[in-house]
Amino acid sequence: MLDENIKSQLKSYMGMLAQPIELVAHLDDSAKSAELRELLTEIELMSDKISLVEQPEGGERTPSFDIRRSGTDISVRFAGIPMGHEFTSLVLALLQVGGHPIKLDQAVIDQIKNLDGDYQFETFFSLSCQNCPDVVQALNTMSVINPRIRHVAIDGALFQNEVEARQIMSVPSLFLNGEPFWQGRAGVEELLSKLDTGAASRKAEELSKKDPYDVLIVGGGPAGAAAAIYAARKGIRTGIVAERFGGQVLDTMSIENFISVPETDGPKFAAALEQHVNVYDVDIMNVQRAEQLVPGKGLIEVKLENGGSLKGKTVILSTGARWRQINVPGEEEYRNAGVAYCPHCDGPLFKGKDVAVIGGGNSGVEAAIDLAGLVKHVTVIEFGDALRADAVLQRKLLSMNNVTIITSAQTTEIHGDGKKVTGLSYKDRLTDELKQIDLDGVFIQIGLVPNTEWLKDTVALSRFGEIEIDARGQTSIPGVFAAGDCTTVPFKQIIISAGDGAKAALSAFDHLIRTSVTETEDAVANEVVSA
Repeated sequence: MLDENIKSQLKSYMGMLAQPIELVAHLDDSAKSAELRELLTEIELMSDKISLVEQPEGGERTPSFDIRRSGTDISVRFAGIPMGHEFTSLVLALLQVGGHPIKLDQAVIDQIKNLDGDYQFETFFSLSCQNCPDVVQALNTMSVINPRIRHVAIDGALFQNEVEARQIMSVPSLFLNGEPFWQGRAGVEELLSKLDTGAASRKAEELSKKDPYDVLIVGGGPAGAAAAIYAARKGIRTGIVAERFGGQVLDTMSIENFISVPETDGPKFAAALEQHVNVYDVDIMNVQRAEQLVPGKGLIEVKLENGGSLKGKTVILSTGARWRQINVPGEEEYRNAGVAYCPHCDGPLFKGKDVAVIGGGNSGVEAAIDLAGLVKHVTVIEFGDALRADAVLQRKLLSMNNVTIITSAQTTEIHGDGKKVTGLSYKDRLTDELKQIDLDGVFIQIGLVPNTEWLKDTVALSRFGEIEIDARGQTSIPGVFAAGDCTTVPFKQIIISAGDGAKAALSAFDHLIRTSVTETEDAVANEVVSA
């Protein structure tokens, strides 16, 4: 089941177990149960603190297994075989249930312990989803800290009947006590903010009491992380406020063009960014959404959605971008009910079904290629008269026998039955004829839009909503700089964002020095005049 290298690494991790654990397996005579039995047997042999117990078929889902701390009610459950992106979730669950210290701030741990109520969580994931492990690991961690929180992580591809019965068409999908609770990536702090209704106001008060920063960075993607490192290395007070640290990188499946890193994936890259930032004295304020920029003389204020506010002598805007929507009827209504933006995450849920990809650029064609290996048929819909993807990608796409390409097509509406997508309509731009396709899913891949709506009527924006900057990263407001995909920089690439973040930090530092010198000169001049 596991290769020798992974076995060796896992065995070393199992040596960290502080308390005995039991692997309680619910199995039958299926091939998947045999596969899970093999995996659990291999894990049992890695430590004398691990024991495997098979219970008769009749568990809620088969195959599934619990990881229990012996003699306690602390446990987590996996329904399926947590390999792929979820293998890390399995390792962490084994360690945490086995008493290995949990790496969370004590204040967060106390907040989890003090949650009042009983919570039964179910998370549906896919093994190819890079967003799912954050949710699975967050809830597993919370259930170890507070046994009144129960969690089962369910492989949607393995329990397809349940996925269809619940109309799940996007992962991660999270249910609480049988009702929909959350959709998409989330960490402990995000989930806590929804469970603990008083947390937002307490956090707002806490943030508002913070002293002004020399450099306040809004956004925690590659640009924001680089800006924080360069600013902190100058020895000045630096803070990052971010809606989610890592930003759009978290949704990137594969990164192969960041110089010196031949290959990685988005979540790993984002974790490395945060780890690097934490080397320095940077105040990271995560899961906070900026709502308003208020320029001022001496200090610039950033108001937050939760009612709190932060101040900085300089501000660097690095809010990144998000998937662009096509803005047609049905898109918002059927979002996560057949309308999707991440083929890697949600593709396995459409196995054997008909889907469309809207967009014929690199991202659209790459999505179509990935989906073609999973679904029954893929229809690529491109607005222009030809695909815009690189030639090598087009050749690969054309070699696949379950793909149809439609060009000069304008999507006009996404149809559904009130619960899920059933098809779409498009206009043939050459004949103006309106046509319809029966579908089970629509993947939208038409590029990005900058996260700058909150900045309207403050900094100057381009007609595309990008923050206008000069060669130094300076915006139209003195002391306010910007970097990354939210700006007018012509190429939206991780390495360019990181470079521009460093440049913005150096420019902000230079601004602080010059402002300080000017203020000193003015003070001296006033003293001379007074004398």
